[in-house]
Amino acid sequence: MTSRRSFLQQSVLLAGGAMLAPSCMTSAANSSAEKPCGIQLYTLRDFVGKDLKGTLDKIAAAGYTDVETFGWEPGNTFFGKTPAEFSALIKNAGLKTTSGHYLPEKYLFQNGSSDEWKQIAEAAATLGQEYTTVPWIPDQFRTPEVYKAMAEKLNEAAEISKKAGIKVAYHNHDFEFAPVGDAFGLDYLLKNTSPDLVDFELDIYWAVVAKKDPIDLFKQYKGRFAMWHVKDMHREVPTKNTEVGSGSIDYKAIFKHASTSGLKHFYVEQENFDMEAFASIKKSYDYIKTLKLG
Repeated sequence: MTSRRSFLQQSVLLAGGAMLAPSCMTSAANSSAEKPCGIQLYTLRDFVGKDLKGTLDKIAAAGYTDVETFGWEPGNTFFGKTPAEFSALIKNAGLKTTSGHYLPEKYLFQNGSSDEWKQIAEAAATLGQEYTTVPWIPDQFRTPEVYKAMAEKLNEAAEISKKAGIKVAYHNHDFEFAPVGDAFGLDYLLKNTSPDLVDFELDIYWAVVAKKDPIDLFKQYKGRFAMWHVKDMHREVPTKNTEVGSGSIDYKAIFKHASTSGLKHFYVEQENFDMEAFASIKKSYDYIKTLKLG
């Protein structure tokens, strides 16, 4: 199975009635706070290259209405499809896409031309996405200066994306919580990016791996975590994922703090499975439907 990190190194809202797709979660206090259930397409990376259309259809059949994309390649393609072709497949499956993961290494880490990010912003606009999300910093580019450089680059990319009506976000793993001076890397990014332009996608599993309490992070950086990656931690093997609701992370408590987080979108993501993958994503969906937003 391809690892997430190696794969990453290799995005028009649904029109008409599709915009009225049912939400899977509601707020006990405010029905307008309903949220659709999303899934990060990387979860099904072993299937998208073989049968992209069929995979999207199965995602919709499981109950999901939103997909977060990955797989953008320089040259502006996704799995060999143009952004318009990819968008059509997503819409034809009854889905929408609100965010995509993009990693243009030359632009982000090697002082490459901003034209690469302009191309990404155009692709995301074609897909109807609200966010162009940077998914991580590859190992070879992690230097003591990396967070200063990344904060500046995220702000710059956000100004470019803004012209297309799109915001930028940054998605964490665990290494961003390592000490950098008297703080940690993600803390530096949060404090040195524009709240008007740059949001964050908290990968809750990786925050827990780094011994951080997601609820404490929501309170400390109120309103900055507009998106979440929702995956659970295996009770017996913490280095493994499991279906949401089956592991050791208290998602019932976490979802009660959605308003403090500033949550707009969340995406189930699972990197490894102990059961058939499509049965797994259905099990996670069914559990999330029982939760309430706070």
